[in-house]
Amino acid sequence: MLSYFPKFKIYALGAAIALCVSSPSFAEYQKNYVGDMETYTAVYEDTLIHLARKHGLGFVEIRAANPTLDPWIPGARAEVILPKRHLLPDAPREGLVINLPEMRVYGFLNGDEAPFTYPLGIGREGLDTPLGTTTIVRKKEAPTWRPTKRMREEDPTLPAVVPPGEDNPLGTHALYFGWATYAMHGTTRPYGIGRRVSSGCIRLYPESIIKLFEQVPVGTKVNVINQPIKVAWIGSELYLEAHPEMEQAMSMEEKGKIKNKKISDKDIALINDKAGMYSDRLNWPRIRKAVLDRSGYPVRIAKYFD
Repeated sequence: MLSYFPKFKIYALGAAIALCVSSPSFAEYQKNYVGDMETYTAVYEDTLIHLARKHGLGFVEIRAANPTLDPWIPGARAEVILPKRHLLPDAPREGLVINLPEMRVYGFLNGDEAPFTYPLGIGREGLDTPLGTTTIVRKKEAPTWRPTKRMREEDPTLPAVVPPGEDNPLGTHALYFGWATYAMHGTTRPYGIGRRVSSGCIRLYPESIIKLFEQVPVGTKVNVINQPIKVAWIGSELYLEAHPEMEQAMSMEEKGKIKNKKISDKDIALINDKAGMYSDRLNWPRIRKAVLDRSGYPVRIAKYFD
């Protein structure tokens, strides 16, 4: 029957089919955030480090959101803020975006669906996780660990090769970057997630790496960025999310606060740029407090209606 259609109808039908088939690959998640804030009433046995893992958060992340709580004994009936709402990084929404100050990865692999996100452990001071773009070049279940020359010089007791198993610090799964010696992998020390503890590689909770391994194909683009401050509109309201800068992470981890630091000209320019024509409505006292506190969750700093 199709052969009796006028030619222009065939072309129109073909174009419509092509559009329907191809459009999902060009779709993009439209919101500027994922997740929602939650609170939890602690029981006596709770610690922040265990609550962080239970709720998909990192340690510095939950510590920053609850600076007045004792991280080891928050106390029965203590109200714990669970910072599960995250403004999306200011980066192309494709592949994996890793924001080092936030110690979190976002996966933009599902078209217009919300990205998945997991907390991370990253390189410690002096052994920083590199910035820039690369790809996932290989995936390995039950990986073998080969300590680097530097590691074996620092600890001569390390073997040349550690086979798969319970004692392998790479955990159960690994995704290797195009950068030599760097990977995303599991861990036998889950309390290090959300902290600067590694030799440059990126660690995930044992349960998170299994999910990530299934979600991410070889060839996926990886973009590693450094954005301690994120600003974005949610509806008619402008929000700022401030995380400790890389060199501030240890202070936040140990003390729940950072040293006084004024807002930088770069940050002011970013905030004004995001506010656009509504820059006159910015709440600067609230902005300065958010930058000082570095609580790691979105704080409203402007709105375009009264």
